[in-house]
Amino acid sequence: MKYLITGAGGQLGFDIRRELIRRGVDESDIAAPHLADLDITHQQAVENYVENFRPDVIIHCAAYTNVDGAENDVEACRKVNVDGTANLTKAAEKVDAKIIYISTDYVFDGENPEPYSVDHAVDPQSVYGQTKYDGEQVVRQYPKHFIVRTAWVFGINGHNFVKTMLKVANGRDEVAVVDDQIGSPTYTVDLAKFLVDLSESDKYGTYHATNEGFCSWAEFTEEIYRNAGVDTRVKKVTTEEYAEIAGRPQAKRPHYSKLSKDSIEENGFTRLSNWQDATKRYIEELKKEGEL
Repeated sequence: MKYLITGAGGQLGFDIRRELIRRGVDESDIAAPHLADLDITHQQAVENYVENFRPDVIIHCAAYTNVDGAENDVEACRKVNVDGTANLTKAAEKVDAKIIYISTDYVFDGENPEPYSVDHAVDPQSVYGQTKYDGEQVVRQYPKHFIVRTAWVFGINGHNFVKTMLKVANGRDEVAVVDDQIGSPTYTVDLAKFLVDLSESDKYGTYHATNEGFCSWAEFTEEIYRNAGVDTRVKKVTTEEYAEIAGRPQAKRPHYSKLSKDSIEENGFTRLSNWQDATKRYIEELKKEGEL
């Protein structure tokens, strides 16, 4: 099978490519263009690229992900997350390729304390969340689609919460971290394996995929520091208190990002490991790569 990965320069795209190679897919059968090679917002460029490469699967990771920036840059966010997704979906249909669209917990309002099922009513509270949901609606028009909602992603290739918290701990006795937003951290190594498993199937539809279990950002930080041997204390604060500390406006974040992963098991796939195990393995990877 031939794979086209958008957003290959990001955390998830990087690990999907590694996972494909690990499974024996020839590098010549993997197209992982960066923005300079393929601008997904240009319809003709996308059509030409896809028709030339003729992938069996398109894994669409590219997105406008600056949640706060999107509030003041609606057009640019929509151009990438909706128009770009439409271009790729049309191109997939032309070559009869499967498409996997990476979506987000931000499609929900974040007010439901129970885990959101895949068919729970959506109610995005930010420009980013709305455009990602609009992208879902575009993809749903093509039968050979998978929509995978995930959250709190971290991986070796790029910036993420784990690296940020390790950096801010340097030389500080205490850091303030939000404790009233609850969700599930997601290691891109684990998510990539699930996405490749999906790609090898025809069990189309919508999935939620994160590492198992739930925590707050503050609890996640405590686990990061414990595994990394960092002594910095975590001061647990509310979202409102953190906004005051940060001193800048922020888009609304979901208070509850709990996603039900029942759809994974129901379709015969294996759930991802728990978030504590994922965090431990990621810290080990950072050490191995000399980043910690």
